[in-house]
Amino acid sequence: MIFVLPVNILQTVSHIASGNSFIDYKILFEQERSHNIELRLQIQSLQLQLAELKKMLFGGRAEKFVTANATAVSQPELFPDDKLGQIDVVKTTLVKEYQKQQTKLTVKHPGRNPLPESLRREVIELMPKEDVKGLHPVGKEITEKLEYRPGELFVKQYVRPEYIKPSNDGLNASRIIASLPAMPLEKSVAGASLLTHLLVSKFVDHLPVYRQLAIFKRQNVNINHSTVSGWIKDAMRLIEPVYDLHCWQVLNTNYLNVDETTIKVLDKDKKQTTHTGYYWVYYDTQRKLALFDYQLRRGALYPKAMLHKFKGYLQTDGYDAYETFDKVEGVTPFCCWAHARRKFYEAKDYDKANANAVLSLIQDLYKIESYCRDENFTPEQIKTIGMNMPYPY
Repeated sequence: MIFVLPVNILQTVSHIASGNSFIDYKILFEQERSHNIELRLQIQSLQLQLAELKKMLFGGRAEKFVTANATAVSQPELFPDDKLGQIDVVKTTLVKEYQKQQTKLTVKHPGRNPLPESLRREVIELMPKEDVKGLHPVGKEITEKLEYRPGELFVKQYVRPEYIKPSNDGLNASRIIASLPAMPLEKSVAGASLLTHLLVSKFVDHLPVYRQLAIFKRQNVNINHSTVSGWIKDAMRLIEPVYDLHCWQVLNTNYLNVDETTIKVLDKDKKQTTHTGYYWVYYDTQRKLALFDYQLRRGALYPKAMLHKFKGYLQTDGYDAYETFDKVEGVTPFCCWAHARRKFYEAKDYDKANANAVLSLIQDLYKIESYCRDENFTPEQIKTIGMNMPYPY
C-alpha cells in the first residue's frame, strides 16, 4: 500500500534530514488545520452537488414546506373590510412601433390541381349589378374555394354568368359579369373558413400541418405541405394587426412578469436538424394576458426593445439580461419569491434552523396571497394590503 504524505510533512522530513532540527510545530499544526478545513469544505460541496443530482434524477419536484406547529384550523379573517382601500390604476400606453420588412422573389405559379369532384359543392350565383334583361349569357366564370365546416371539407363554388351587351349603334359590345366578393388570399384556393381551421388547429390545438393533411387525405383531398405552409404564413400576415393590438394590451399595464424559455426549432436550411430558439414571455397578471415573443437568442436587447416604453413594476428571475432595467427611470425591477424560496428549501437539509425560519416567513406571505385570492380581491386591494402589512424583520 502506498501512502501519500502532505507536502508540508514532506518538507518537515526534508528539513530534519538537512541537519536543521528546529521545527515550529505551531505553524505546522495551523497549516494542517487549514488544509483539513479546505478538504472538508470540498467534501461538503461535492456531497451537495451529488445530492442535487440525485434529487434531479430520482426525487420529486414538489417544494412543499409544513411547519412543525401546523394545524388544520381554518385561516381566520386577516383583514377587516374597513382596512381595504382602493388605489387608482395608473396605465401607461405602449404602442409597438416596429415593422418587419421582407423581400420575396416573384416566381410564376405553375398552376394548381383541380379540387376533387367528390366534394360537395355549395353553389353561389353572383349576378351583375347592371340590367341584363333581354341579354343572352355567352358563358360563365367559375371560381372555387376549398372551405371547411367541422367534420367536412366542401367547395364553395361562385358561378358568375357572363353577358355581352351590344352598344346602341351595334358596332361595339361590352362584357358584363359580377365581381367576386373579397377573399382572404386572392390567388389561392383556400377559403376563409379553411384558413381559420388551419390556424386554430395548428396554434391552439397544437395539431401539426402533416397531421391535418392526413385528415384531409381521408376525405380524398391531397394538398402539398409546402402549399399549406404558404397559406398559413400569408394568413398570419393578415392577422398581424390583431397581434399588434394584443401586444399593446399586454404591455399597457403597470405590472408585468417576464421570463424566457428555450424551444427546439426545425432548421429550414438543414433538414431534420434543430436549433435552440427562445420564447420571451410577457404576462399581465391582472388581466391574465400572455405575450410570446420568439427570438433566436437570449440577449438583453430583446426585452429592452419590447419594453422600451414600459413604466411600472417588472418582476423577473435573476438572469443577467434583466439587470439593464435597474437603471431605467420609471421601472421598478423586483425578483420572484418562488426563486428566492427555492434556495432556502434546498438549504434546509444542511442548515435546518435558519432555512426553516425563512421558509416560515415566506409561508406567511403565501397565506396572505391565498386569502386574497379566496376573497377575490382586486390587484389594487392586494397591493394596499401588502403596503400596510407589519413586517417581521
